[in-house]
Amino acid sequence: MRFDLLAERGAVVPSLWWFEIRNVLLVAERRQRLTGAESDEFLAELARLPIEIDREPVSAEVLALGRRFKLSAYDAAYLELALRRQATLATFDAALAAAARRLKVPLA
Repeated sequence: MRFDLLAERGAVVPSLWWFEIRNVLLVAERRQRLTGAESDEFLAELARLPIEIDREPVSAEVLALGRRFKLSAYDAAYLELALRRQATLATFDAALAAAARRLKVPLA
């Protein structure tokens, strides 16, 4: 998703997103693609965006979606959130996008 669009509309993400972002940054630092200072700057910029962290996934639904579409629990959590909040899903993951299309979840 583009940052300008995100700044305009906001986003809601599952709580695991907090860890995913930091893991991506740590891996990039280890591969010397980013410095610690660049990671810190990115996190500061991200903190200024209207991103809500959802902390109430429906466990049974996450598992059911994972089973039905052969998704990881992580990907199923994003799909469950999009369904529950009637939100547009932003993903580059082909299997997650296919599941969203089957359930008529709008994709960004």
